[in-house]
Amino acid sequence: MILVDIERNTVMAARQKADRTIKQVDPTWAWSQYQPNDRQPWDLRMAAHLYRRAAFGVDWSQLQQAIADGPQKTIDKLLKPPPEIEQFNRTYDEFETSSAGSESADNLRAWWLRRMILTPHPLLEKMTLFWHGHFAVSNAKVKNASSMQNYVQLLRKDALGSFESLLNGICTDPAVLLSVGAEQNRKSNPNKDFARVLLEAFTVGPGQFTEKDVTETARAFTGSFIRRGKLQYVERERDTTTKRILGKEGNFTGADAAKILLVHPATSRRIVRKLYCLLISEIIEPNDEFIAPLVESFAGNYDIGKLAETMLRSNQFFSAGAYRHRIKCPVEYALGIVKGAEGMVSTTRLAEDIAQLGLNLCHPPTAKGWAGGKHWINEATLAGRCNLAAAMLEGADDYGKTLNLRAVADSHRHSTVDSAARFISELFCQDDIGADTRKMLTESIDAAGDPETAIRKFTYSVVTLPEFHLA
Repeated sequence: MILVDIERNTVMAARQKADRTIKQVDPTWAWSQYQPNDRQPWDLRMAAHLYRRAAFGVDWSQLQQAIADGPQKTIDKLLKPPPEIEQFNRTYDEFETSSAGSESADNLRAWWLRRMILTPHPLLEKMTLFWHGHFAVSNAKVKNASSMQNYVQLLRKDALGSFESLLNGICTDPAVLLSVGAEQNRKSNPNKDFARVLLEAFTVGPGQFTEKDVTETARAFTGSFIRRGKLQYVERERDTTTKRILGKEGNFTGADAAKILLVHPATSRRIVRKLYCLLISEIIEPNDEFIAPLVESFAGNYDIGKLAETMLRSNQFFSAGAYRHRIKCPVEYALGIVKGAEGMVSTTRLAEDIAQLGLNLCHPPTAKGWAGGKHWINEATLAGRCNLAAAMLEGADDYGKTLNLRAVADSHRHSTVDSAARFISELFCQDDIGADTRKMLTESIDAAGDPETAIRKFTYSVVTLPEFHLA
């Protein structure tokens, strides 16, 4: 039943609403800065919407602060790294480095999840995860946790910075090259593996290049070798003859090839579309006219942070065409519970449980990353999400009794069971629960036994509702 409701919400009703929105809305209005009004008020629902998209969930105090601050000040906080981020990053970089001396990336996965939960700059970590799906690298092929750590740090460094800088870094990253079998690229035998992924998955996309472009791009990157986990250039193995890539001709190097792909119009359109899918809606793709202002701006500076800011501040972001129009990935689903419960769980166990739900950090299934969207939800993964929620809330096995919603409700002055239940439904689902569902949940409290058990079971019922699976 939950699966049917999620599919109905995301594939049918939402598709129709989003389609009407994009066809009828003026792009100038859509990308103008949102100003709260009677039709689009700034309230609990909008504040939570912002934190679902630009972070990994939110606790009650953050929600109340956001309502008091207003949308623009709240977005400012999400966009700008706080002063403590440098110390936070140094601390976690050291932890991750200390666990990177093996082939397995299991410890790195656990520390990354812990970082996502505790970071004072959640949008940066959200975007790092986004780029992990775009520039997909799997340790199944790299087999080196240290190289994977360096790769994740590379993503984080420019996750909200320059896409040009990020792309250049990706083109010379050992983990990226190892992951596609491009550990050597000789002049006599250009390695087309990385060139193909660079064109098809990282930049211009399918249908924008020919097999000849792949070969010529591979020739531009000749001379590069991975030895003992490090990138080395062998000058005698460079192809110094003329190459022709996407209609451009010259004695191109790898850096030149990357620049050609960067400035091709298809690349900017592709990045804008993918970020639109992450931050606004995955129901349907917007037409070229609708996103043209964003594409033009991004192509002028390749500033990822400015592109994200334009989307997050926009009327379109706060419109009905964006609200709960994306299925949460497993990380968002699990961390949304942890953040709301103001606690911490074993991220070693959590990383494995999330992997079982289809998102194995450091192990994307293909060079195209995760399919996402409705692919996150099927009968098996939905049952897995429910089991994960139960394990965390009940304190099973490695999770311990760390997530206590009764204590959280008490701390916010909701000491009775009925008051705590209203608090929990507003915290996790705001005002989006239908009257019939609300009645059913309320009735379940009376049959739950002692207050702590009642609140735990009520919380489980709320976080397994279709509404909570949607971002």
